[in-house]
Amino acid sequence: MANILDLLNSDLGKQIIGGISSQTNTSTKDTKSVLTSALPAMLGGLHKNAAEGNGDGILNALNSHDGSILNNITDFIGGGSKVSQDGNSILGHIFGNKVDAVNSGISKQSGVAKDKVSSIIALAAPILMGYLGKEKSNSKVNDNSGLSGMLGGLLGGSGGNILSSLLDQDGDGKLGLNDIASVLSGNNKKSGGLLGGLLGGLFGGK
Repeated sequence: MANILDLLNSDLGKQIIGGISSQTNTSTKDTKSVLTSALPAMLGGLHKNAAEGNGDGILNALNSHDGSILNNITDFIGGGSKVSQDGNSILGHIFGNKVDAVNSGISKQSGVAKDKVSSIIALAAPILMGYLGKEKSNSKVNDNSGLSGMLGGLLGGSGGNILSSLLDQDGDGKLGLNDIASVLSGNNKKSGGLLGGLLGGLFGGK
């Protein structure tokens, strides 16, 4: 299964980065920097929700995201406020009341202003769901076990397991939203540094 590295570094990934950059008036470098932190965080949040018994809800949501938005990224991203509204709704389902904390953490990790981070990931969220919906269909995922495996594969297989352990900052064995925000914000210096190294490895240091 392809991982997020393949998406961001593919021709499609370049279209996504370029389109979001243009829509948010952000450089492609900053946009990619945000996405290299945001995409694992979003996948981690979905993995956490699935682990807590919400896999059926995620699978149902993915049924309405067939990947067709990937066929014309430029037109989709140019959809204006409705796209951002849809994206913010998705982020609310993934992160709950921790959206602002995650935005702050990604801002600190990437060095990009928080308002830009918020705009970028709001546009990226429905694109990610479309990508996941397409992967779900291609991989014939229809249960929680398959969903967890798919999300882990997109995080890079064993790399995803390492990422999950780093995000478990409170040692409870679960991937929590507080853990995600803590690592991305660098509050835990040891794990924050390890996460930075892991992300650098996953995304080619870019």
